[in-house]
Order: sequence, then structure tokens, then C-alpha cells
Amino acid sequence: MGEELVKRSFVVLGGSGDLTGRLLLPGLAELFDAGVLDEEVDVLAISREDWDDDAYRDWARRRLDAHAPHVPAGTRARVLGRLSYLRGNVTDPADLRRGLDRLDDPPVVYLALPNTVFRPTLEALAEVGLPDGGIIAVEKPFGGDGADARELNRILRRLAPEDAVFRIDHFLAKQTVLNVLGLRFANRLFEPVWNAGHVESVEIAFDETLGLEGRAGYYDTAGALRDMLQNHLLQLLALVGMEPPLTVDAAGLAARKGDMLRAVRPPADPAAGSVRARYTAGTVGERRLPDYAAEEGVDPGRGTETYAEVTVTVDNWRWSGVPFRLRSGKALGADRREIVVRFKPVPHLAFTDEDPEPDVLRMRLDPDGIALEVNLNGAGDPFDLERRVLDMALPPAGLSAYGLLLREMLAGDAALSISAVEAEESWRIVEPILAAWQAGEVPLREYPAGSDGPGPRTV
Repeated sequence: MGEELVKRSFVVLGGSGDLTGRLLLPGLAELFDAGVLDEEVDVLAISREDWDDDAYRDWARRRLDAHAPHVPAGTRARVLGRLSYLRGNVTDPADLRRGLDRLDDPPVVYLALPNTVFRPTLEALAEVGLPDGGIIAVEKPFGGDGADARELNRILRRLAPEDAVFRIDHFLAKQTVLNVLGLRFANRLFEPVWNAGHVESVEIAFDETLGLEGRAGYYDTAGALRDMLQNHLLQLLALVGMEPPLTVDAAGLAARKGDMLRAVRPPADPAAGSVRARYTAGTVGERRLPDYAAEEGVDPGRGTETYAEVTVTVDNWRWSGVPFRLRSGKALGADRREIVVRFKPVPHLAFTDEDPEPDVLRMRLDPDGIALEVNLNGAGDPFDLERRVLDMALPPAGLSAYGLLLREMLAGDAALSISAVEAEESWRIVEPILAAWQAGEVPLREYPAGSDGPGPRTV
């Protein structure tokens, strides 16, 4: 990571969408502010709205004001000056060719689109051809199922070499996620006990107090399992569990993460190893949320889950017998975003008849931090044990996750990307669970908004 940037143009397909306005444009503004991008970079947005350059800049100005207030106003104005707009259909080869022909530098072509139009867009782009030195970026979720992911990979292989393809998962650019690599592979302390001989269980949780927030059009066709576990949480699992890479680069990380995901086994009995649920009306903080099924844009008949929990195992030497529990839900009572490694108890306790809790390592996301829960001698009786937490908050990162991803993309460094193998293996893991859910083998449970979820919560 951190290679020298080359001069590129930036083409956003779906340039008037929420992702562009909320994340991509603010990420580019951060790069301008940090001096990473020079003043001559071209950013072309392609979308269906009947706008010209000025209308698009007005739209972008409002989005930057709302989502990048941390970037100085002068920098935001410089970003606006580099934007241009083309009305077009991203699945039409002729429109894509018109856009690419306007560029002087090798492009980063970013598909900021719903995943339902990834395939026709890539097929159109394959017909046109990606200019020499070009890079293509595809947002998550990568495909609608395993067959779709394989077909997308087939088209991408026609378009560009693997190191020029970025399958985006912004979780890989989060500070704590990157620190998993440093914690494991730059310290002698942890790696010797990072295995089934010492670890009791691993939990990866991403609980949100947010509800739908106007995203029913996407979310009700996806659900928590596809939206969070299939990509984000399985990527965290891969980083936590993979073997040490020879080098921390795109090839080394992809190989080790791919091996880890190949070894993951979904629950043999989905009814025992998974939970699906959706929230009913309730109060989160001071917000009153309606029943999910009553939210605007939701089809209650789909049975879409807002909470998903799956316990998988890993069929390899390092992790045999260790459960990995993944969970994510919306409209829960508290935000909880962390990786929790629970160690086994000591084989013999010589102090007292007490049965203290085993050591626990927590790696927190948003805000980032690391905490180690251990047992120490008490301040009174020296043979009494007391629980202590060694806690460290991590300073804020200089760039947002999208700012960092865009910087690495412009440098042509795919270390923070998902490989073709990882994308397909992730679907292999979740498809049996999805099939069991769709067949009604796992009941759709309910939980009130603002609660801890549909069942007992391990913390």
C-alpha cells in the first residue's frame, strides 16, 4: 500500500446517486485537501438526469456541504471546478464510449450503481473496452448470488487484469480492521496463541441503532445477511483467521484470505446455527420507529430480515472446533461494532476457589479502539483476582474509509480490494443459509426496535 499515484481521470457511473454524493465526492474532496490529487484531475459523472455541468455542480455542492463539512470550503469549491457531467445510459456502449472518449488520462471507472445493473453495465463496458492503464471498481454486494458473482468475474476477466479490478468493501479500509494485521503479524505476543489451542470462540458483531433511513428500495430486496454478513463480516473473519501472508500486498492478502474463506463451513443445521428476525415498532433512544413491515417501500410478504446471526466453523488445522459467530442487526438498542476473541480458561488456577472469566480481546470499530480484559491480583488481598481492562482508543484516521480506498485505487494498489476467489467463496458460504431461510426451515422471529435483538446477547 502507499504506492505513488499516477495521473488518472475518474469516471463515476451512477454519478447522481446517494453513494456518490454521500461517500465518493467527500472522499475525493479529502484527497484534494490532503494534496494527494493535483488540480487537473478530471471527474466525469454519467447518469440519466437531464442535467448539464452547472446543474450537476449545484447538486454536488449541496452533497459536499452536507457530507464533507470537515473539508475547507475552498477545497470543496476546487473539487466542484473539476466536475463534469454526461447524460447517458450506463448500460449503453455508445454512451459509455462518448464518456471515455472525453478523457485524456487512464480512467478509474467506478460502478456506483445498484448491483442489479452491474452485469449489463460491465457487458457494455466490455464491448467498448477499457482504455490502457484503466481501473474498474465495483461496489458491494458483488452479485445477487454465487452464479451472478461468477458471471461478473468472467466479464471482468475480459475487461482487465485482476490487479486492475477493485471489488469494493469499505470495511477493509477501517482503521481497526487494518490494525488486525498489525496486531497479529507485527507482534510476537498474539500470534502464538491465535489458534484453537487457546481461543474458545470468535464473535464479529455490527449492531446498529439506525433503522431503514429511507433505504427500503435496496434493503428490502437484500436483507441483513446479504447486506452485511455476506461481504463485510466475512471479510473481517478472513482477516482475523487467515494464515500469515508472505507480504502485506494485494497478492499476499488475497491468497491468504481466499484460503481462509475456502475453509469456512456454514452450519450443518441452519435452524440451530442461524437466526433471522426483523424489528417491530419500538423506541431507539428518543426516536420512535414503526414496525419494519409498515415502513414505506417495504413488501411484508418478502419476509426480509433486519437481523441476521450465523455461526460458522473453519475446517483447517488452526481453527478446527472454534465457532465463529457473525451477527448484524438494525434498530437495536445500542451500537456495537467489534471483533471479540475469547480465550480459553487457564488449565489450572492456583489462587482461590474463584472461577474468573477468561481473557477477552476486543477490537472496536467506530470509534476505533482495542481492549484486553485480563485478571490481575487485587489491591486488598493479594490472592484475590480482579478483572481489569487494558483499553486504548485509536486516534482518528487522517482519511475516511472511502478516502483511503480512493487513494489506493488511484495508485493502482488492490491490497484493500476483494479478489475473485473471495467474492465467490463468500456466496458459497451464505447460499445454503439463504436457501434454508427461503424454504421456511428457520422461522422469521421478531424483536422490538430498541431492544438487544431476538434472543440472549453475548457481550
